[in-house]
Amino acid sequence: MSNFSELQTLQHPLFEQYQLQVQIKRDDLIDPIISGNKWRKLKYNLKHVKENGYKGIISFGGAYSNHIHALAFACNQHDLHALGIIRGEAHYAENFTLSKARKWGMTLHFVDRQTYRERNCEKYLQQLSQQFPDYFIIPEGGSNVLALRGVAEICHELNIQTQYDTLITPVGSAGTISGLISGDNNQHNILGIAVLKQTDYLTEEVSALLNDKHNQPLNNWQIFNNYHDGGYAKFSPESLTKLQAFSAVTGVPFEPIYSGKMILALLDLINIGYFQPHHKIVLLHTGGLQGLGGLIEQNKLKASEWPLPLEQPVR
Repeated sequence: MSNFSELQTLQHPLFEQYQLQVQIKRDDLIDPIISGNKWRKLKYNLKHVKENGYKGIISFGGAYSNHIHALAFACNQHDLHALGIIRGEAHYAENFTLSKARKWGMTLHFVDRQTYRERNCEKYLQQLSQQFPDYFIIPEGGSNVLALRGVAEICHELNIQTQYDTLITPVGSAGTISGLISGDNNQHNILGIAVLKQTDYLTEEVSALLNDKHNQPLNNWQIFNNYHDGGYAKFSPESLTKLQAFSAVTGVPFEPIYSGKMILALLDLINIGYFQPHHKIVLLHTGGLQGLGGLIEQNKLKASEWPLPLEQPVR
């Protein structure tokens, strides 16, 4: 069990008031750079790339993408070349996230929004494969069938570490919640907190990702769509205050884009009586703390209030 990510019990007055047991799976501590769900998603993708003799990996992301940041470092560590197709303009190459990706050897190719929308289109992907025949293509956010295998291991670890009723995770590209659903053989309740505005998009993504693994639909999961706080990477001053207060009480750092929105959703769900007394909850900390640097750089956060994790030197 020594290789498992740490599971911590959280103490908070609200948990005591409603008689709830709340633990958090600290996947953010797996690796200083490739932390959280990015480490899980890349684990078997990297194994596949090495075993099949690919020279590099192509993937997609925005200018402050956690996935691009983690992929660049992972490829550097595995002697693979990384090509990032980035939504935005070339001046973003100097920002907090992409400057590190370049330092770790990633080649950045900037495209406009219209081109970026083609990232999942078969014709566009075929063109990339023809142009880079020795490169393996990973979708935006790292979410593919290989990623699900890595994320599914969280459920195996939790079954050894604790007993619980509900597992809660933030949801971006749907790969993490799909992996949890895939790996949960004991039919725990799995709740996803959508961090972006959408209607049926994420539910459809989960169904597509699980298609190769489950012939029958599973009904032990749900995605809440009303906690995005205005949309992806958006948050109110009130949300930041609540999140800072929660971190101060529990001693666990969060960012306001992914795991932070999960925390705010948890607090609201508890206050409206969603969980019965003595319910056992596990939260999945999916990492992404490097994103704080981009938010500080854009003056969306104050550096003095949101300490950044230490950077690991390049190999």
